[in-house]
Amino acid sequence: MHPAPSVIIFTSISGLGFGLLMWLGLGIPDFYGVASFGVFFMAYALSVGGLLSSVFHLGNKKNAIYAFSQWQTSWLSREGVLAVITLLVFAVYAIGRIFFALNLPVFGYVGAALALLTVFSTSMIYTQLKTVPRWNMAINPVLFLTYAIAGGALLSMQPTVAGVLILLVTVLQWAGWIMGDKRLLDTGSDKGTATGLGAVGKVRMFETAHTARNYILDEMVYHVGRKHSQKLRIIATLLIGVIPVAMLLLLPASMPMAIAVLVIHLAGVFTSRWLFFAEAEHVVSLYYSRG
Repeated sequence: MHPAPSVIIFTSISGLGFGLLMWLGLGIPDFYGVASFGVFFMAYALSVGGLLSSVFHLGNKKNAIYAFSQWQTSWLSREGVLAVITLLVFAVYAIGRIFFALNLPVFGYVGAALALLTVFSTSMIYTQLKTVPRWNMAINPVLFLTYAIAGGALLSMQPTVAGVLILLVTVLQWAGWIMGDKRLLDTGSDKGTATGLGAVGKVRMFETAHTARNYILDEMVYHVGRKHSQKLRIIATLLIGVIPVAMLLLLPASMPMAIAVLVIHLAGVFTSRWLFFAEAEHVVSLYYSRG
C-alpha cells in the first residue's frame, strides 16, 4: 500500500495522544492546576492533531463529515465518534483538575477506557481488511494498543514502566513482521484464486493489467525491496526500543534525557508505521506481477 505521510502521522501521533490520555485518566501523573494544564494540552494537541492530519488524505475534504455517519458498519466512523466522546469526557475531567483542583475519578476511568477503544477502532480500520492479509492479523490491534500505552507512559513520566512497555512493543513488532512476511502465502491467494481459473491449471499473466499508471497502482500497489525492508526494520528496532530502553533504564532521569528518548522513540514509530503501509500487499497486486 502507498505509505501516505498524512496517514502515517495520523496513526502515530493520535495513538500517542490517546495513550497519554489513558494514563491521565488513571491519575498518572497526579497533577493539578497549571502543571495539569500542560499535560492535558499536550495530550489534546497530539490526539486532535493526529486526527486532523488524516483529513489531508481525503480527495474531497468535505467528505470528512461522513466519517461520523456510518458508525453502525464502519470502523472509521466508530473511531471518529469514539474520539469525540473521549475528548468530551476528558474535558470535564481536565477542567476539574486544572481550575478547581478537583479529582473526578469516574470521568477519568471512563475516559481511559474510551481512549483505548478509540485506538482499538483505529487499528480495526486496517485489521478488518481481508484484502490486505498482512493487516488482517490479530496481532495488529495488540500492536496499536501497546504502542499507544507505551508512548503514553513515556509522556506521563514513568521511565521504568515506559522502558518495560517499549521493550514489549519491540518484541511484538518483530513478531508482527515475521507473521506478516508469510501471511499472503498462508491465505492461498494467487492469480488462480483471483480469477477463478485455478482449477483449470496454473494461471500466468499474458499482459499487464494496465499500460500506464492508475489509481490502483498509485494507492494499493507499492513495492519496497527486501534489503531496504530489513534495513528499515533494524533502524526501527533501534529507535523504537533498544536505544530508548537503554537510556531509560541506565541513565539518570532528567528533562533533556526524557525529551531525547521521546524524539528517538517517535522516529522509530514513524519508521515502523511507514513499513506497516509500504509492506502491506493488497491482493489486487497479484494482477500486476508476472510471476
